[in-house]
Amino acid sequence: MRIIIITVDGTALPATLNDSAAARDFAAQLPLTLELRDFHHNEKIADLPKRLSTTDAPAGHEAKVGDLTYYSPWGNLAIFYQDFPYSNGLVALGRIDAPIDPLLAAAAGNHGPTVTIAAAGWTTPDSRGRQRGDRPDAHP
Repeated sequence: MRIIIITVDGTALPATLNDSAAARDFAAQLPLTLELRDFHHNEKIADLPKRLSTTDAPAGHEAKVGDLTYYSPWGNLAIFYQDFPYSNGLVALGRIDAPIDPLLAAAAGNHGPTVTIAAAGWTTPDSRGRQRGDRPDAHP
C-alpha cells in the first residue's frame, strides 16, 4: 500500500492507497493540483488528467466517509464526505487516514478547495524493497 498526502489550505491529510491497478495508475499521475467541486452534497470531485485502469476492479463500490474513489464512467476522482450507497462504476482507490474536517472547512459552495496530492511513501516493502518514507523516484 502507498501513502499519499492531500494538502488543503496548508493542512496535510495522509491517505493510504490500495494496491489496485486504478490506484497504481492514480499514483503514477502524482503530484497533482486539483480544484474540487461539490457533487450531490456527499462528495468532492475533480477531473483527472488521464483515465485510470479498471482492470480486475469490482463492478462498483459502497463509499464511506473519507474514501478516495474513481468514477470510471466520467473519469473523475471522488472524495466522499458522507456515506454513499453502492454505485456501479465506482472504484475504490484508498482512504483518507485523518479527519476530513479541513477539506470541508475549505470547501465553500460548489467550488473549491484546491488541493495538492503527492506521494509520500509505502507502508510495507514493495518488490524493490522500498519502505514508507522512501522517495518513489529514488528507486528505478
